[in-house]
Amino acid sequence: MRKFDYSFLINGQMPARFANIVQAIGALRERSNIRKGDYLPVYSELEKIAKVQSVKSSNAIEGIVTSDERIRAIVNHGSAPLNHSEAEIAGYRDALNAIHQGYEEMDFRESDILRLHAIMMSVAGYEFGGHYKNSDNVILEVNEFGERRVRFRPTSAKDTGNAIKQLEFAYLSARNDAQTNPLLLIPCVILDFLCIHPFRDGNGRMSRLLTLLLLYKNGHDVGKYISFEEQINKRKAYYCEALRRSSEGWDENNNDYWPFVDNFLSTLYFCYAELDKRFAIVNGKRITKKSRIEATALNSLTPISKAEIRDILPDVSPSTIEAVLGAMVKEGKIRLLGSGHNTRYLKN
Repeated sequence: MRKFDYSFLINGQMPARFANIVQAIGALRERSNIRKGDYLPVYSELEKIAKVQSVKSSNAIEGIVTSDERIRAIVNHGSAPLNHSEAEIAGYRDALNAIHQGYEEMDFRESDILRLHAIMMSVAGYEFGGHYKNSDNVILEVNEFGERRVRFRPTSAKDTGNAIKQLEFAYLSARNDAQTNPLLLIPCVILDFLCIHPFRDGNGRMSRLLTLLLLYKNGHDVGKYISFEEQINKRKAYYCEALRRSSEGWDENNNDYWPFVDNFLSTLYFCYAELDKRFAIVNGKRITKKSRIEATALNSLTPISKAEIRDILPDVSPSTIEAVLGAMVKEGKIRLLGSGHNTRYLKN
């Protein structure tokens, strides 16, 4: 049976290349925490946007999709789902809200894991929500000839309950050791959760919800403001490859966690870097929407389009961006390159 032991994290076995990214994440986290006190309205707006992106992306990874308009209606206005896919999406919304509102009282424990799964599956009406799988499952892959084969055999149904309990105990033990870096521990625990594959359905989405929960519990709340799930979805192929590599030999206690840890740290760094980019401001100038647009255009080393600025500042309306850029052109701060859809702006 699989043994859960994270003592290797305190034995100095971390690959040296991870030290720099962990340090960079720490610096960006500190910068964000300082800013939050001064710019809470901006953070509140970013939280609304990130919630929509998280619900959309985590479901899209599993092939559950609807229009952006419907996603926003479901997340922001509690719109009733119109079909089965939207019911799945609404369930993730509810589970994500449960974490946002109550993560301080929650933890990586069996009761909370089962409750979150029940919440996530309840809107779609699944009877197995909040219950472990009652039959063995397998993870399949399809080769270039369209042939299916078993890539991975998760923990058997009869052993699942005990495996989750052992995973919970191993996490709590490692977390309470001051020598264990939580940014290394979290992805190891999430990988083990995915390899147990405890539920009949929803394991991938649950792993992302639990990732956010553990990050929040450990003082990393960037996922509230920049969607962690969207960053995974943007680089889905890399995520899947890291999961594949780290799960090899798992059932024989002979797997390599580091590819999955590497992907996790990179994703977290991208979140913090994206949040930092949205505060591209100099000399402590007051961060208004106008000043953020100006700083984004002026700090870009290459010509930048209105669409790219919208991606960086999703809480700012296109009309505001257009008006500010127009004024900057008239003032001679930036110049126009190209025309129509190819229009770009560059600092003079």
